[in-house]
Amino acid sequence: MSHPQPGQVAQATYGYIVSFHDLHPTPAAFREEVIAGLRRPHKAIPAKFFYDRRGSALFDEICQLDEYYLTRIETTLLEQHAPDIAALFGDEVLLIEYGSGSGRKTRLLLECLPTLAAYVPVDISKEHLLAAATEIAQAYPHLRVTPVCADYTREMDFPDFNEFHYRRRAVFFPGSSIGNFTPEKAEMFLRQAGEVAGRQGLLLIGIDLKKDPVVIDAAYNDSRGVTAEFNRNLLRRINTELGADFDLRLFEHRAFYDPIHGRVEMHLVSVQPQTVHIGDETFTFAAGETIHTENSYKYELDVFQAMAARAGWTTRAVWQDEQHYFAVCLFTKP
Repeated sequence: MSHPQPGQVAQATYGYIVSFHDLHPTPAAFREEVIAGLRRPHKAIPAKFFYDRRGSALFDEICQLDEYYLTRIETTLLEQHAPDIAALFGDEVLLIEYGSGSGRKTRLLLECLPTLAAYVPVDISKEHLLAAATEIAQAYPHLRVTPVCADYTREMDFPDFNEFHYRRRAVFFPGSSIGNFTPEKAEMFLRQAGEVAGRQGLLLIGIDLKKDPVVIDAAYNDSRGVTAEFNRNLLRRINTELGADFDLRLFEHRAFYDPIHGRVEMHLVSVQPQTVHIGDETFTFAAGETIHTENSYKYELDVFQAMAARAGWTTRAVWQDEQHYFAVCLFTKP
């Protein structure tokens, strides 16, 4: 299948991708956000740019690590409770997944949703999205699959949902990715998700809960160094796509849990004074200066439920592991 150009839609038959909506950020937009982030007094680059093809593959590898409890626990919860979730979804649901990635967790739901009206995976990594969507379309030949390549952290235009015959919409946001937003922006995102879900809509979301900081720190500082490589790959991508000259050997991975703000911070630390160029732009780094690449907020369950309520959602069900490390929550719209 040839990839359509930005703004085009590719058509295919059932058992393959039904249509592909390419709203991928342009190279100019990528460059603009990187330049703006590096000009800040405290340099920062949005975490969404981790996910080029290599970054997505590295994140899939992170999800298999022993230290990275998040994926393991959430997958187990979905395996155990997928029939209950499906019963609460009901028939003929239009499933919209933000940050769909490899789609492994999605398949746990699809196995219990034989009457699903359509599946709309949304991801910023174009090649990864197309590969995963194609695999799902081939595995479920009677399912309409309409991938959307877009930056879901911004307002975006979805395909016309009227082309699908469905009874209600369900938004699926696994992986505790909501933690990448500040609490204020997370609440705004929940409001936007409510607009997408519409009346009687559903939100199924994974939440990483507050716990022993030792457990949290280990998840972001794995012994094999995969997370460190994932972090540095952001600079490799900037070199490749924007013509920068970052020397990856001169930046170290640093991740730590900040209990005051209730979040993991991830940084790339300059190990010595240096100068970096992106085209005609020049950026200087002092020894020890960092690029802030990600936040990952952890929540008390009741605090998150209150946030969701302010955004217009009502708690329908909550599933947690025995240690209360992680929660999968189902919310509904009036």
